[in-house]
Amino acid sequence: MKILAIFLFALLTPLNLSCQTFDEWVDLSFKYLSDGDLPAAEAALVSAMRQEPSNPLNTMLLTNLGTIQRRQGKYDEALISYTAAMGNAPESITLLSARAELFTEMNRPENAITDYSAILQMNNQEDALYRRGLLYLQIKNYGSAQADFERILEINPKTYYGRVGIVSLCKLRGEYDEAERIYFYLMEKFPEQADLYAGRAELYLLMNRPGRAMTDINRAIRLQGENPNPYLYIIRSRIKEMQFEKKGAEEDRIKALESGYRINLDMKK
Repeated sequence: MKILAIFLFALLTPLNLSCQTFDEWVDLSFKYLSDGDLPAAEAALVSAMRQEPSNPLNTMLLTNLGTIQRRQGKYDEALISYTAAMGNAPESITLLSARAELFTEMNRPENAITDYSAILQMNNQEDALYRRGLLYLQIKNYGSAQADFERILEINPKTYYGRVGIVSLCKLRGEYDEAERIYFYLMEKFPEQADLYAGRAELYLLMNRPGRAMTDINRAIRLQGENPNPYLYIIRSRIKEMQFEKKGAEEDRIKALESGYRINLDMKK
């Protein structure tokens, strides 16, 4: 509770509507959130905690605050909020997962790995193993990544994510034929999974097979509907460059940017 009190005293600024009660501020935060007004929701949560700094619900409010700040791209503030909340709930898997995801978005894979490792000491979750495995791939620790993905397969032989992890590892190691075999297997089981077609399109790019890559990436875009992941347009632009379609490649890059593409999206793939 001491960490929480210090956090509130140091960071929260008073608002003018001090007549509101704690519960009223919390209710307002939910209203603003449902309206999509993230700055107002953030301010309401801050005011609620300032109203009652010792309220036991503040751990939950700090978690919500961190998530709202994260959605606004306020990564440093979100990290402070999550860490303050963990002062009262250091073994909360929900909080550790949220902070690990935040560290991933901040391009701090080692910190994210530490949080996922803490989760796995308490609960051998497939999701935490998969996410930690991907982070190991990012820092080129392929042995640890393989161990995490194989552990998923031991826990659940029918797993989707364990095999997706293995196929990502195969691509990085240049084991293209094995990666293609795994993609065919997964697509038989999950024929409508857009990520599989996007991943195989990248594989075909690496194999210098742009025709097949184009077929897969167009399928992925169609499967994702009206608002596909903008990274898919980046993949397609690379395919078009390989096919010497410079104008089309540039059009796809522009479409990706207009759809919200950021550099860190590329890093997640």
